[in-house]
Amino acid sequence: MPDVTYYVAMPFQRDELGILIAGTAEECQSATAALRRAEAMSRLPGAIGAVAFSRSGDPLMGEFSDARLLHKFGELPDDFGEL
Repeated sequence: MPDVTYYVAMPFQRDELGILIAGTAEECQSATAALRRAEAMSRLPGAIGAVAFSRSGDPLMGEFSDARLLHKFGELPDDFGEL
């Protein structure tokens, strides 16, 4: 099976201690859709930001490349960790 690319939007918030917490990721149909969704997620109540990213790989083998950040929105730190 050829490689498949997944596009994802994921919001972030901070808990009461200020620790960054990832929200529920949503798969999108394209990079453009992931960018639009992440931008909208970054404006949700309680969200401090969101990211759009992609991952490519072979789902049958369970082998995927590292996530590739498409864009981050909002007040996310520069080094918010691995996706």
